[in-house]
Amino acid sequence: MGAAPAAGPAGTLTMLADVRPPAAAGSFYPADRAELARSVDRLLVASDADGGPRPAGLIVPHAGYRYSGKVAAAAYGRVRARASEIRRVMILGPAHFAVLDACATTSGAAWRTPLGDVLVDDELRETALQTGLVQVDDRAHADEHAVEVQLPFLQPILGERMRFLPLAVGDVPPADVAAILGTLEPAADLFVVSTDLSHYEDAEAARRHDDRTIAGILARDPDAIGPYDACGRSALRGALSFARVRGFDMRLLSTATSADTGADPDRVVGYASFAIAVDRW
Repeated sequence: MGAAPAAGPAGTLTMLADVRPPAAAGSFYPADRAELARSVDRLLVASDADGGPRPAGLIVPHAGYRYSGKVAAAAYGRVRARASEIRRVMILGPAHFAVLDACATTSGAAWRTPLGDVLVDDELRETALQTGLVQVDDRAHADEHAVEVQLPFLQPILGERMRFLPLAVGDVPPADVAAILGTLEPAADLFVVSTDLSHYEDAEAARRHDDRTIAGILARDPDAIGPYDACGRSALRGALSFARVRGFDMRLLSTATSADTGADPDRVVGYASFAIAVDRW
């Protein structure tokens, strides 16, 4: 990928080479810069976060903003309240469109959204690769939305100082993800796990299903998360294992299903967001 101009989050014009273009703009979130900024701002204002300790991590959904944006914003409101303390972010999500039996990062210098370019943190990437548990695989990220849709929430909060590390988590054991987090978390200010919950059940069955999954998450029990409980299962189970070892507390922030926004009530997707914090609430 060659150099191309991009408007930065603060409206400045930057020129970055080797930039991953957006794959989800215009489908999962607005492709127009001004419309996207307004949409995210409305969601964050409505989140009404109550402050509290800076989260070590977040668990957030990754569906279209129409469906899960409000649930995600409930978590990002916590980040906005402590934005001055956050610069480096890890975002872990599934690989929906690639078969992956490892954890994969990207080779590029930055990722682009309509709000501008976000630099990949070279130091975090190198540290991740040195664990032997992470490899470079741009194929896993090329068409993937799970990490990308988190960036427009973080860009207006953290601004141009933000650096991030994208990780697509394939079919790997929780211990591997926990080890990656244990190595990188001291250098990162925030980690984000991107996952939706139940898929394509009727609304009542989905809520019962998601209630069981939420209970497992609050208990920090990776074994409670089954194959059909969350599409970001591998990243989620690893984060729960890590949280249990570190003694991080979990707080449920928001839940919903796609039916709550008018989607087909017989074929819904479930969403929930959580804050993961070292301090007790």
